[in-house]
Amino acid sequence: MDYPELIFSQMGHKIQTEIYLWNAMIRGYAYNGPYLKCISMYDEMIQRGLQPNNYTYPYVLNSCTEMGNHKEGKKVHCRIIKTGFGFADSVANSVLSFHIKMFDCFKPDVMKNEKLSIAQKVFDDMLIKPVEFWNRLISEYVNFGDLECARKLFEEMPERDIVSWNSMVSGYAGVGDLENARDLFERMPEKNVVSWTSMLGAFASSGDLQMARKLFENMPDRNVVSWNSMISNYVQHEKFDEALDLFTRMLMEGVDLDGFTFVSALSACSHLGALEFGKWIHFHLMRDWSQLGVIVGTALIEMYANCGDVERAFKVFIKICKKDVFCWNVMIKSLAIHGRIEDAIKIFFMMQKRGLKPNDFTFTNALFACNHGGLVDEGRRIFYSIERDFGVNPKIEHYGCLIDLLGRNGQLEEAHLLVKVMPYKADIAIWGALLGGCRVRGDIKLAEKVMERIDELKTNANESGVYVLLSNIYASANQWPKAVSARDKMEENRIWKKAGCSSVLEGVYVGV
Repeated sequence: MDYPELIFSQMGHKIQTEIYLWNAMIRGYAYNGPYLKCISMYDEMIQRGLQPNNYTYPYVLNSCTEMGNHKEGKKVHCRIIKTGFGFADSVANSVLSFHIKMFDCFKPDVMKNEKLSIAQKVFDDMLIKPVEFWNRLISEYVNFGDLECARKLFEEMPERDIVSWNSMVSGYAGVGDLENARDLFERMPEKNVVSWTSMLGAFASSGDLQMARKLFENMPDRNVVSWNSMISNYVQHEKFDEALDLFTRMLMEGVDLDGFTFVSALSACSHLGALEFGKWIHFHLMRDWSQLGVIVGTALIEMYANCGDVERAFKVFIKICKKDVFCWNVMIKSLAIHGRIEDAIKIFFMMQKRGLKPNDFTFTNALFACNHGGLVDEGRRIFYSIERDFGVNPKIEHYGCLIDLLGRNGQLEEAHLLVKVMPYKADIAIWGALLGGCRVRGDIKLAEKVMERIDELKTNANESGVYVLLSNIYASANQWPKAVSARDKMEENRIWKKAGCSSVLEGVYVGV
């Protein structure tokens, strides 16, 4: 803005009378900053006797919002009321946006009802209310989950457009109110792809995938969001074959895919163990490398790792330029699962050298790697570094990992002590980890005490593993009656060991 400032300063007497010059400068500062300069120019033009107009106020209010200057914004609003510019659509919309955004960004402690009541008052004071303003306020109520107020406003509208209807349909769909969503959808005078997609999502979220698919097939027009919604809902409901079938059809119909499409398809491959299909998706991505952002890349890593090809997973990891914490976490866990313990630990420390701060999942994955590799000393160091080096209190999952690591490697006393001193109440996972240590040591006495604590939890979960483990501990000590008794107790408590199963994905040929 240096050059425009120079030109403005040389305009001479024109700046005393021509308000459009001031508006141009104010608009420039509102877009490019500094925002304080925008407000100071607004104040100066008033001091010079120039009156702001409907082209001035929106930019000044926007600058007040960006700066978090609620006091100045309210002063501007007062002047708008006094000068009568509140009737102008652009100004009224800016006033409404100012109050909504100010409470969003700068007053997080204010209750949503208070924020919306202020926005409602601003709206009520408007003499002329275009449909866009009604839609804006309805959208705010919907975003806060206040469907009752949104519906009241919707019913009061003198006229509605498709945005009004879509806001209400998507609002009801978002909270799972299928009845109201369907009622409004059927009453809509006209529907667009947003309407159909919102309703599709409502049926899918309620678990009625058959109706969602029927709606999908009946859509007069579909966009990539519609396809993604159907595919992702199939994945969420574990209909992985259907998801991949629809993905294939999407390609054959020439629909432009985006990152969300690939993530859903790769997730389906990951769950099915469909390595060849996943490779084909990877090949498709290589033809358009722009699609391989960190989110898609991470999904690709996870797919290869879950399908057993950790080498390819690592190659993809190396090629991703801007890795986020989640990407590093997935790679650490993938290497650990496949027995590449040293590599997993190296990646854990490399991540920190690159300036990324580990999160809870990072520590869990690193401890998981130590557990799989039996690295007791390394596991201890990582666990105690959580609080010492990062100022974060270890979570119960981290305690569970270390307890399991210690128990598996003969450090039962230390594991038991950790259970006693940790600041969390031990859950079934913690006691199960300690019970595993009892089996390694053959400590029947402690195992029986652990089972007493497990029984005290009165968990409704189908925890067959602890009873099987206790039975095996007794069997290892040749205490067969007690081993049988532990199994019998499972039946008494109606706890059943789930049978294992395998699935085979028949050869899939994909051609486009």
